[in-house]
Amino acid sequence: MKALLWFVVVSVMVVSLSHCSKKPVGIARKEDVPYIKCQVCQKLAKELHHQVHNKQVQISPKKISEYQIIEMAENICNLKKAEADWILRIDIVEKEDRLELVEQDSEGQCNSECKTIERACQEVMGYSDTDVAEYLYKSKPDVDSLLNYLCKDLTKACSKKPPSVPKDRTPGEPFVAKSDKEAEMEQLLKSMEGMPGAPGMKMYSRDDLMNMKNLGDDDADDEDEDDDEADLPSKLGKVLREKESGKGDWKQAIVKGIADTSKTLKKHANGVSSRIRKWWRGKKATSKKKSSKAGKSEL
Repeated sequence: MKALLWFVVVSVMVVSLSHCSKKPVGIARKEDVPYIKCQVCQKLAKELHHQVHNKQVQISPKKISEYQIIEMAENICNLKKAEADWILRIDIVEKEDRLELVEQDSEGQCNSECKTIERACQEVMGYSDTDVAEYLYKSKPDVDSLLNYLCKDLTKACSKKPPSVPKDRTPGEPFVAKSDKEAEMEQLLKSMEGMPGAPGMKMYSRDDLMNMKNLGDDDADDEDEDDDEADLPSKLGKVLREKESGKGDWKQAIVKGIADTSKTLKKHANGVSSRIRKWWRGKKATSKKKSSKAGKSEL
């Protein structure tokens, strides 16, 4: 149980190196989706075509597989995946009675507008990701052909003119560009996704981790393992403090911390496995004794 608890704790313990505290999570404005759905579909088609082309160039002379294209189509509307980073560069701008998607030079903070674009993208793609992937794989269309197929034939996202925006609509928040450190950290987190010991990572503020000491009292019988457990949060805090004082490379330190955490988890897993085997042998021995006593009583 303790190993499982620590696994959950480690899975969310990753550092945000920005100088600000944790930001509130934006919520999609579902009522804005009809005003931007067609524009989102157009940008989605162009971005998907661009990513498939880049992947083909990257792996050449090998040919891109249909599975790889399906994976891109599945991830392109999910902000937790690198394929959806294009959404972070778009600002929703009010223009008279309509909303316009304006592409920026850098990624911005993900707020309600970011989530609204993601929501519109997901509504457009829906369950069509495999159909789009098959079309890309077999037909190898140009950008305009893919745009027409996705936005007019398959989803009807651009089959009619978007409605006018109400005059009393509350304007969205301004576009705020990310700092270089924030963008670099998020890219690092996404690149480490799937690494042993680093699943489902979550951003914590710098102050949160620097203030971490331990996770509470530990049982005496697991003293050796608990020493490792109590040290992990403070080690991450130490990484931050060393980074601020200019010691070492912070990216290498964080990756090393993740690797060390993986070793600790393996150690815990082996300990739990050993305890389970001992418990099972004890249970079998008890069962044999009971069977033996029952047989004697019958005699």
